[in-house]
Amino acid sequence: MPLENPHRIAALADQCVQCGLCLPVCPTYALDGNEAESPRGRIAIAAALARGQVSVTAALREPLDHCLGCLNCQRVCPAGVKYDELLVETRALLGPAPERPRLLLEAAKRPGLNRWLQRLDRWTAAPLWLGRLLPGKKYAPWRTALALLRGHSGQTTTIVKTLGLGAPRKPKQPHPGPPLPSRGGSVSVALFPGCTASVQDAEAERAAQILLAAAGYRVVRLPAFCCGALDLHDGATRDAEAAAVRVRKAWAGMGADHLVTVTPGCLSTLRRTLPEVRVDDPYRLLAERIDGLQFSPLPARLALHVPCSQANVARSDAALLQLLQRIPQLELKRLSAAPYCCGAAGSHVLQFPGRAAQLREIALSQVDTLDVHGLLSSNIGCRLHLAAGLDQRGSTLPTLHPLTLLAQQWIPS
Repeated sequence: MPLENPHRIAALADQCVQCGLCLPVCPTYALDGNEAESPRGRIAIAAALARGQVSVTAALREPLDHCLGCLNCQRVCPAGVKYDELLVETRALLGPAPERPRLLLEAAKRPGLNRWLQRLDRWTAAPLWLGRLLPGKKYAPWRTALALLRGHSGQTTTIVKTLGLGAPRKPKQPHPGPPLPSRGGSVSVALFPGCTASVQDAEAERAAQILLAAAGYRVVRLPAFCCGALDLHDGATRDAEAAAVRVRKAWAGMGADHLVTVTPGCLSTLRRTLPEVRVDDPYRLLAERIDGLQFSPLPARLALHVPCSQANVARSDAALLQLLQRIPQLELKRLSAAPYCCGAAGSHVLQFPGRAAQLREIALSQVDTLDVHGLLSSNIGCRLHLAAGLDQRGSTLPTLHPLTLLAQQWIPS
């Protein structure tokens, strides 16, 4: 169904019974205490826009732009309102926000540029001194982007040293392979690397390959490119559709049974693009064959941040916990869920960095109450955002993707 459909928006909005059960789980409503910054308020605004009852103004669209798309509201809605569809349709109708940092987002979508920036940071620490020397507001988008890049620097090395882990094991098939041949009964999995994650979470992707192969799946890796999530959720429909065409073409050449990604933030867009395909994160597939996986003990206490997209889109948090609990002596401290959100939310961290920082502080204040050795988070945007916050606080607490930890502790049979 094409986007920019006012009748579709109105029909989706009419499903809302205005009960208000969504208010207690909405992070932005908790932050502002403003009805317009709640799901119920946004639905009312979307309906009025779709019916032509109001004209678009900066003040009217602001609450819609502020929405994190966390979908806590959709999970508790007794009327079954498809808030995710309503938000995407309404933003398509409005188009990208004027404040959208297009150049920064274009850079984020390019794996080659991400790789170059990562090397630049490793060799020169340029993001650190640029962030200190260049003029601008504390939460300017470019300054936030530099902080995200800097927050990632050295995190994996630090947590390996802190927890006494060895070097990551190398996967049997670390590079894109040919289409998988049919082997009766054997399940094949195609791994979608994404854009930023293909560079900044490369270790997690290697870990996914290791663990999926250990569980008996045949794994092949797609090329690295953007799935279109950033554009789709920002109302940039033309760019989003171009990315969707590329995803369909890449998938058609793989001959796999399932598509997986280590980044939960990509899931809803990939599922929208490939509605007939099982698209998931690796945790569910691994949990289905958990008896074949053994892990070495790790006497450590870690905080677990479950991204909103993992809890409300993938809904794989139970599978993740099941896997992590297979590591003997590991103690997990899960951060509280709704109405909490770290504030990363795709482009939100660059478009509204001040608000994102406020939400991050709420999340990190929970970590402050825990005596932990590190912080786990599955989504690259969340992990970079949280790591940047820790770095700005002067904290040495390391962050890590749970898949990387699981692969480090996996015992080959």
